[in-house]
Amino acid sequence: MNEIKIVIISKSENLPSMQCKKLFHSDEMFKIIEKTPGQKPYMVIAYDKENIVAHMLVMLRRRGSLFPPYLFTQGRAYGEGEYSPDCNNKEEIFGEMLKSITRELRKALCLYIEFSDLSTKMFGYSKFRNNGFFPVHWMEIHNSLHSMKPEKRLTYKMRKLLINANRAGLKTNISTTDKELNDFFKILKNYISIKIRRYIPDIKLFREMLNNGCCNLFTTTHKGTMVGGCICVYSESNCYMWYLAAKKNFFTKRTNAITAWTAIRHAYAEGYNHIYFMDVGLPFKRNNFREFILSFGGKPVGTYRWFRCSIKWINKLLSWSYRE
Repeated sequence: MNEIKIVIISKSENLPSMQCKKLFHSDEMFKIIEKTPGQKPYMVIAYDKENIVAHMLVMLRRRGSLFPPYLFTQGRAYGEGEYSPDCNNKEEIFGEMLKSITRELRKALCLYIEFSDLSTKMFGYSKFRNNGFFPVHWMEIHNSLHSMKPEKRLTYKMRKLLINANRAGLKTNISTTDKELNDFFKILKNYISIKIRRYIPDIKLFREMLNNGCCNLFTTTHKGTMVGGCICVYSESNCYMWYLAAKKNFFTKRTNAITAWTAIRHAYAEGYNHIYFMDVGLPFKRNNFREFILSFGGKPVGTYRWFRCSIKWINKLLSWSYRE
């Protein structure tokens, strides 16, 4: 391997021409994040001489909390980036990119950094460790759509739930208007308001993604009133369910069931290979949401999420708490 040069870009006008297949690491997503209030994109680019061999998009998010510190920033990356087809030293290059972005975010007074959705559980293990990150066991669920019809994977309990949803008059469709997005956003904010860890980006992010054709908004109505919905993002041959929400105390489980099921059937009809549920949480023995998602016939996979806090003593304490 020749000497790898790392460049970090934070303004779209400075982006070079890149081959982007993964939405979460694309120049298109960079520009969307750049337009979103409360977020700043960083594109980490690895050069081998004059050739781009890898790039990775990391987002800096401004967040609020009920507890000190009340305002802070978080670095967030979905996956390890995108690499040229002939790259045979991915982990080494990733290590260089990780070291550079960790240093850059520390300068930006970022409180903590989080990496998720890595291609394999052990990818970059030593590189993360060398840069002060610690792993947290996580659970991911995805449904295969290419080997069997989705209907054949449903559990008896989910079939019954969907029948009851139809009997209750719940209907799900793809929505395209700004009013429908605004209505769903209100439901989403109320639905996860008590879930401290969850982050909801500014509505402008979803608006830009819908306008660019990067995602679909599925909304569920009852007698003409919106009661739930979900946002699905599409990248390569896969669908990713990013947010799922329903009005509280209104057949919440039925609403989420018919919403998610419509999104699954749509992904199957469009020829996507898998649908991934992006956040089913920590792998506790009892997790009602995880059990709900599994009833669609998906496959649970144990993986890691990697975290690094910029406050050294807190990072050491958390690393000790989550030690393996």
